[in-house]
Amino acid sequence: MEDRAAISLVEKYVEAYNAFDIEGMLLLMQEEIVFRNISNGVVNAETEGKDAFRELAGQSKKLFSQRCQTITDYTVKDDRVEVEIDYEGTLAADLPNGPRAGEKISLKGKSVFTFEGGKLLVIEDYS
Repeated sequence: MEDRAAISLVEKYVEAYNAFDIEGMLLLMQEEIVFRNISNGVVNAETEGKDAFRELAGQSKKLFSQRCQTITDYTVKDDRVEVEIDYEGTLAADLPNGPRAGEKISLKGKSVFTFEGGKLLVIEDYS
């Protein structure tokens, strides 16, 4: 996949994510999409396949009234794009033992996207 096409696909994914457009995100993915969220070196969420991703994305959507990922840097390596992300979100619901609805969350992270056949095959979010 050409670098520009890979970057464009990642940008479309982030736009759909920011708009809470789950079906828009799924259109960019292989059927066997793998998603992992890794925090402090520990995998705390993992899905395989579009149906499992849709379910997780639906749960996540309910937690935020607003969210925005901003890509601050790209690194393209073969069939992978690594992006540095600034993330801000406003909670729509209280988190167990954590922040309350209406509070804002801000963090920096990295996402790694792997492609196959012009679509997303693996997404790994690191924080």
